[in-house]
Amino acid sequence: MRIAVAGGTGRIGGRVVQLLADEGRHDVVPLSSRTAPYDDPAALRAALDGVDTLVFVSSDGEAARVVVHHHNVLDTAARCGVGHVVLLSGLDADVDSPFCYAFTNGHTERLLRASGLPYSIVRAGLFTEFFLGLIRQAGASTGGTDGTVALPAADGRVSLVARNDVAHCLAALALREPTNGHHDVTGPESPTVAEIASAVGYRYADTAPADFAGALLRLGEEPWWTYAYTSMFEAIRQGRWAATSDGVAELTGREPTSLRDVLNGAGPGSGTGPT
Repeated sequence: MRIAVAGGTGRIGGRVVQLLADEGRHDVVPLSSRTAPYDDPAALRAALDGVDTLVFVSSDGEAARVVVHHHNVLDTAARCGVGHVVLLSGLDADVDSPFCYAFTNGHTERLLRASGLPYSIVRAGLFTEFFLGLIRQAGASTGGTDGTVALPAADGRVSLVARNDVAHCLAALALREPTNGHHDVTGPESPTVAEIASAVGYRYADTAPADFAGALLRLGEEPWWTYAYTSMFEAIRQGRWAATSDGVAELTGREPTSLRDVLNGAGPGSGTGPT
């Protein structure tokens, strides 16, 4: 079987490539922005020709660009007769959510279902490594002098999931028949944002979204990412990232990695960043 991994040089995609290659029975092809850019349909056609299964790690950047990228990938996969698309989506895939990427997730899922392609969808929680990095970034906005991190999360809960667990789920599904459904993949617990901040070493303080956005901009964060993070916290306040599931154990036979294990550096993929 020929398995292509779109986003195959990123943190999650690269780990999926490694896991599939270690399995040793299939031809695994990592696709990158150099070999198969999401905005280049001709390059995508060449990359997906003869592919049996596509593991599709989502694009990044502004939501409008992501929508175009995802349309290009799925349209090309259908034209090339790909037999199974394993899509990485998000736990919040409600197009009515305030989170900008919930719209792109939901829209992509609808495109995939309408394409007629056999599929399996992983709806992952927020990545533990990313969220911890964001807390540290926000904490730096106060200069670190009083040990407080101000976040617009109210008493929201988040079922963080380790990147490595998500990669294992994607790889497991790539080696199975399409399920034509979605699989929620989260961590084992759903702590409050205050509890997560405490685990990182900060005292949590609720703040207004505008004040949080201003703090990020003063740190030099790009306007788009400032909007993305602020809209994400609005979704957290609404409880859209709080649910837990047994998806990791069901798909991989492994127990999900806890927040404490990630903080202690257990397992690969412990860097920070949104992808």
